[in-house]
Amino acid sequence: MFRSRCGLGWRLIKKLAEAGYPDLESLNGVDCAELISLPGVGPRTLERIQEQLVEKGMSLGGTIPTLPARGATITPGHTGVSAPDIKTRITSVDPVDFINALETPRRVEHGHLLLEIFNRVTGVEPRMWGPSMIGYGQVHYVSHTGREGDWFAVGFSPRKAKISLYGLEGDENLLAQLGKHTRGVGCVYINKPEDVRLDVLEDMIRVAWAGQG
Repeated sequence: MFRSRCGLGWRLIKKLAEAGYPDLESLNGVDCAELISLPGVGPRTLERIQEQLVEKGMSLGGTIPTLPARGATITPGHTGVSAPDIKTRITSVDPVDFINALETPRRVEHGHLLLEIFNRVTGVEPRMWGPSMIGYGQVHYVSHTGREGDWFAVGFSPRKAKISLYGLEGDENLLAQLGKHTRGVGCVYINKPEDVRLDVLEDMIRVAWAGQG
């Protein structure tokens, strides 16, 4: 079973377990269309699941429904106050070493390209958050439910299936110009940098970085 309720009711957790998903980790990469076909699973449930997965460096698969924001409060800086089940923290791993160890030469190339862009636009050193996310800056968030934690302001993760871009979903005009992408809760997904306009991506990073907190 799930080690904690993760914002889900026990009845829904039981349904997920019966469908072959006994814990949060088992939902990593599962197509949203498959989950939403289960009784009791709607867009808000997917939102909560995705929020929890992102905190652990994971994600649902497929197209994640985009829902209206519901009033999270974000302030600059690190507080050290986080919900007990949030385990994702800054690690001592060098982001360059992480990128060099990626599974395919193609993703290594993509990782270095994004690292150069984010480094140049933010002007700060990147840090590894958890096993697979590269983050810049630090903010503290408190969600509409009261859930809170420390996180990075902007960042990315060059995953095998898709590249996740964090903190860049706020400007609808720039998103419309970006190119091929999908959106989730708190992130934008692209297959590869060649699918998007890198000048627009730089603008998105710049706007998000300037507006943090």
